[in-house]
Amino acid sequence: MKSLKLISSAITMLICFVSMAQERTIKGTVSDNSSVALPGVSVTIKKTKTGTSTDFDGKYSIRAQKGDILIFSYIGFNTETVVVNDKDLINVKMKEASQNLNEVVVVGYGTSNSEYTTQNYTRSERKKDKKSVTEMLQGRTSGLQVQTNTQYVAPSNIKIHGSQSLPSQNEPLYVLDGVPVKSQQIARINPNDIQDMKVLKETSATSIYGSRAANGAIIIATKNNIYKNLTEQEINKKLNITVPVQPEVTNEDYDTFTENAFESPKAAPLSTFSIDFDNASYTNIRRFINNGQAVPKDAVRVEEMINFFKYTYPQPKDKDPFSINTELSESPWNPENKILRIGLQGKNIPTENLPASNLVFLVDVSGSMNSTNKLPLLKQSMKILVNELRSKDKVAIVVYAGAAGLVLPPTSGDEKETIIKALDHLSAGGSTAGGAGIELAYKVAVENFIKGGNNRVVLATDGDFNVGSSSNADMETLIEQKRKTGVFLTCLGYGMGNYKDSKMETLADKGNGNYAYIDNIQEANRFLSKEFKGSMFAIAKDVKIQIEFNPKQVQAYRLIGYENRKLRAEDFKNDAIDAGELGSNHTVTALYEIIPAGVKSDYLNHQPDALKYTPVEENTTKYSTELATIKFRYKKPDGDKSIEMVAIIENKTISLESSSTDFKFSTAVAWFGLKLRDSKLITNKSSDAILKLAKQGVANDTDGYKAEFIRLIEGAKLAY
Repeated sequence: MKSLKLISSAITMLICFVSMAQERTIKGTVSDNSSVALPGVSVTIKKTKTGTSTDFDGKYSIRAQKGDILIFSYIGFNTETVVVNDKDLINVKMKEASQNLNEVVVVGYGTSNSEYTTQNYTRSERKKDKKSVTEMLQGRTSGLQVQTNTQYVAPSNIKIHGSQSLPSQNEPLYVLDGVPVKSQQIARINPNDIQDMKVLKETSATSIYGSRAANGAIIIATKNNIYKNLTEQEINKKLNITVPVQPEVTNEDYDTFTENAFESPKAAPLSTFSIDFDNASYTNIRRFINNGQAVPKDAVRVEEMINFFKYTYPQPKDKDPFSINTELSESPWNPENKILRIGLQGKNIPTENLPASNLVFLVDVSGSMNSTNKLPLLKQSMKILVNELRSKDKVAIVVYAGAAGLVLPPTSGDEKETIIKALDHLSAGGSTAGGAGIELAYKVAVENFIKGGNNRVVLATDGDFNVGSSSNADMETLIEQKRKTGVFLTCLGYGMGNYKDSKMETLADKGNGNYAYIDNIQEANRFLSKEFKGSMFAIAKDVKIQIEFNPKQVQAYRLIGYENRKLRAEDFKNDAIDAGELGSNHTVTALYEIIPAGVKSDYLNHQPDALKYTPVEENTTKYSTELATIKFRYKKPDGDKSIEMVAIIENKTISLESSSTDFKFSTAVAWFGLKLRDSKLITNKSSDAILKLAKQGVANDTDGYKAEFIRLIEGAKLAY
């Protein structure tokens, strides 16, 4: 008899071993029809309690046997079933459900009285006691552990155990009237306000709320949905919770640079640079000041601050795409010096005469975009741009996260509902394959290229590329190759905390592009609607400026800003060298600070020795009244050969008081930027003096941007 029991046990163990041997790990990726990864998809084995969910990259892993049926379910998509065969890799594409639901009430899997999935706490039960919210949960379902704290303001420690025990620091997801909240907020809810509560565990939680509910979820509904659609700050105010202000931990990235020094026209007779009408630096600085934060020194690019504002230069009168304008006056921060202002005014082309557009929206939908000032703001921004499109324009949408995919094929600009619907369906999750996204966007743009048209990729991202081509050098090489296709690039930056300004600037500088930082919907409206023609339609590309100062009049000079745009003298006539583009009706302004000949200056203590072999000849008669000669080179948007323009700048100085309002305002903006950078080359750093000059320059301010700048100076007075 004993031997029979041993044989029976041995057979049972053998069967178990065989069964375990047949079980293996099945892996794969779940995505939608556009190959966009879907995070939080529930993956279960039919007729078992075994299950898992996909991560932010749409990847899953589950132990199963041949013949098992895997069930893939996700809110808003049709459920998919797959039979496990001999393959260990099973990728699944899910289709969106054809019906739209007006309202969804979620109770998890199974019935509401299931101890394993959910547990309700009803109004009738609450009448029997007046416990706190967390005490109400005690004993409501198996595996729910509540440790109540003695202090009223402190949240209780709640853990939901499923088939595995959880570390003590892991908390469930709390959802209050549909809004994810923190345990501190749950602890302050009035129990009498509660309609019912549910506890979701394991796949019941993750299938609905994704990986953030990996430790389970506690769903609380109040009478009359008291907290529905409120922000976290509004909920805290309602619950009388004061949240201490924590210093923001940032991982933002800016290229470092040293401000331009004074140079002698004898040693360096030529100053050469690429134009820059980007204005991302100004809106980024505005974000810091409005948030009460210190502005990082390297976030300040003075030329982008100056070029945020419109100036009243005259329209070009001849065939050239821009007019050239100069003004010479006194320096407000170094009284012995002078400021030379150079302004370009792009030709204003009527909208109906602009060429047809072939646009590809390249949208970052990675996990880093999952915050209110990123993807939601991005989608609203793109809708503003869509509203500017004409029937002859077309738009495609490419997205990237863990991989890149085409969400919308090229679609006519008059099909606005279709384009906006595609934007509304975008959601964030996954890693950031920026390089793959750029490759696909340019491929789509080239395949739909309009000869003589406006072919452009519009990249919208926080710049946090962390997969594939991640370094600035890699990105620079990639975008320089794509520039040769004739497709232009517009970069739109969003967000804070992990914002990668350095990558955005690299892409715009090297890709025949422009760059704006969108800090709010008003800025999106300015750049993508009011400035639509200038932002999206180039009338000249590779625009370079070279200025030769007359040593008879100029002892030393320095270009204010444009540190990242400086070129070698020999680059001026080299058509292979990339430079900036100028848009329809756009203005570009550059400032030089000049130390006149004969003026003693503390900035000139270390002048170079006189040249022995290549002396610079000073003509004291023929050119004695000239301050400088300025040259411009540009290409037509679809051209490869540069056209050159030349102008003479006479040495005619007017007082600062008599200078134009545009001169005063642009100089005040530069002054403020130099102060933010803590420049060692300005003697007067008085905020009151900057403010006074800016106020004198306020004119033609129909949109209020100059008045806003004055408020920024006032807001920064205490910090700087």
